[in-house]
Amino acid sequence: MLREPRLSVSSNTSLRVAAAWRVLRFSQSMRLFSFSSPTAAAPDGADQAASVPRTRVLWLSCMAHALHDGYTDMIYALLPVWQADFGLNYAALAILRGIYAGTMAMLQLPAGRVARTLGTRTTLAVGTCLAALGYAVAGMSGTLLGLCVALAISGSGSSTQHPLASGAVSRAYGRNARGPLSVYNFSGDLGKSALPAAISILITVMPWRHALWAMSIIGILVAAVIALFLPSVPRTALSTEGASTHSSNGSRSGFPLLLTIGVLDTAVRMGLLTFLPFLLKAKGISPPMMGTALALVFIGGAAGKFVCGWLGARVGVIGTVLATEGGTAALILAVIWLPLALAMIVLPLLGAMLNGTSSVLYGTVPELTPVERTERAFALFYTGTIASGALSPVVYGLLGDRIGVHGATIATAITALAIFPLALALRPHLRAK
Repeated sequence: MLREPRLSVSSNTSLRVAAAWRVLRFSQSMRLFSFSSPTAAAPDGADQAASVPRTRVLWLSCMAHALHDGYTDMIYALLPVWQADFGLNYAALAILRGIYAGTMAMLQLPAGRVARTLGTRTTLAVGTCLAALGYAVAGMSGTLLGLCVALAISGSGSSTQHPLASGAVSRAYGRNARGPLSVYNFSGDLGKSALPAAISILITVMPWRHALWAMSIIGILVAAVIALFLPSVPRTALSTEGASTHSSNGSRSGFPLLLTIGVLDTAVRMGLLTFLPFLLKAKGISPPMMGTALALVFIGGAAGKFVCGWLGARVGVIGTVLATEGGTAALILAVIWLPLALAMIVLPLLGAMLNGTSSVLYGTVPELTPVERTERAFALFYTGTIASGALSPVVYGLLGDRIGVHGATIATAITALAIFPLALALRPHLRAK
């Protein structure tokens, strides 16, 4: 602690020196409370990226997440339009959805390797631009083959978002990244709510091809913002203390079970969302209300991530998974048999159950993985769940062609119940924590 010097000079000089001394002491005091200070943010050296404008990293990553997730789920609102325009059956529609999700899943690990060469900002900006251009090409395609190529282009661009944006947030916040990552995850649900609703409205006032061109312009603008304003985040390691603590708590033995649960949970969600527009269409829903219905599901899903995160901390991971999967199965059956008005009422709760499990599983990945493999574990978890999202609609689509929409939708409810024994098998691995 510095002591204020005693000065025996003129009165004016003393006043100026005293004022300067007070400013110096005030700045030293404020440094203790600075959120971006290395001392405050990482007292043990865990956050070496404290000088990075972390808020800008977070919000630009959230913007990218909202756009790419919105692009991914915008396909659901377009499936009935493409069915009418190209004369497709359910299996072909599921293949269209699978092309986008499949390319996105397969290219996530390569996207990380490209980012180590070109940098996160450049790779993410180029990927966002590709995702937008893919939808522009889809708007120009006159054949089913052209539409498939366009969706593959857009899916390859979206493969950059999850690993790079979440990695940027993690590196920017270091050991304090859990809260910012929850905000990042929530932003994806905002995009899932906004973009499918927007495209549903646009295709009622203009041809669907023009609507896709309009949506692609939004993606080009977001890519430009990322290229211009996303800060460069250095790749820093966790502190030795944090690493040893994480490693001692980690257990790889439960990770395959967790991944399997995530794969099946994604299969339930994607299978249901593939058939939901057709279930509602059979109940007499109008095209503008279709976008509203999907928005209700996705808004409920966003709320479910928060609620299930709170519930998981109090009830536990296994109790929350059992509750959400059981609720999902019950609500799927309710949507099948209820009239349209009542089905619309339960859609937000169904969305909460559908997405709630994924938030609990995602937060459990670090607990079951040694710290030196956490990033790779997240990449594997994302790849597995997204691959499930690509393949499961094809399987359910083929099933729908054989036994009908209602039968295939009931199969998704049965899949949700199949998670119960896996969750119970995972319990011993979590008790050790």
